[in-house]
Amino acid sequence: MANYIVRFGAMRILGVFAPSDDRPYFRGVRVILKTDRGLEVGEVLCEATPRAVAALSNPPKGQILRAMTVEDANELKRIQAHERQEFRICQECIAKLGLEMELVDVEHLFGGERVIVYYLADGRVDFRELVRVLAGEFQTRIEMRQIGVRDEAKLLADYGDCGKPVCCNTHLREMPPVSMKMAKLQKATLDPTKISGRCGRLKCCLRYEYETYESIQKELPPVGAEITVAEGRARVVGHEILAGAVVVETEDRRRRLVPVANLSLAAASGSPSDKSP
Repeated sequence: MANYIVRFGAMRILGVFAPSDDRPYFRGVRVILKTDRGLEVGEVLCEATPRAVAALSNPPKGQILRAMTVEDANELKRIQAHERQEFRICQECIAKLGLEMELVDVEHLFGGERVIVYYLADGRVDFRELVRVLAGEFQTRIEMRQIGVRDEAKLLADYGDCGKPVCCNTHLREMPPVSMKMAKLQKATLDPTKISGRCGRLKCCLRYEYETYESIQKELPPVGAEITVAEGRARVVGHEILAGAVVVETEDRRRRLVPVANLSLAAASGSPSDKSP
């Protein structure tokens, strides 16, 4: 009996789940899950093949109880409507208590075992009184979860500039840092408004092809190197990495694009500059 990779929760957690019966589950099917947090709604992504599981880092495990029924769907709508009311109540309580925190989202588990409050804050917040008030109001366990701006985008963002759902909302579980160096190497515009994601940070997708660019760049002569082209000696002044070519300046100050296969290094008159384009 196959296990399945299922996405669940407001934070789009990916986990490995065993079905409670021998029926097959297909991609996109919504299911009721038993997780270590309680009863939750999830979406089946694929079978948990060794290759698929290896791509996950310590995925949570649980059980698929059933495919979502009409009654389950109606209950989910009721819970989602209740979440909006819970969000409003949380906002009012935070304001009344004067807490320095920004409420981002409220997640009410399908089974009602707990309400998870996601918030932003610059430092630690003493929310003990808030938890006491909310527990009395909602009559369930309250879990406070401090998140960062990238996690906020995962909760709230929908589509990116590319027209597709934002990566952090679909498949990214871990979000390693992205640097301006990655944007420069790929010759992306350095306009912050165009290379920043919905979270206001550099787009995660700048990392996807960075290693490929870096690998190709290592095969190119560095900027400043003296080389020989058909017109004679020239100096490398730039890279066109994906084209596998360099921009050269000849002795008569002309510039042209030359494939690296057509180049031969000449004796350099001095040390070439750093490889960065």
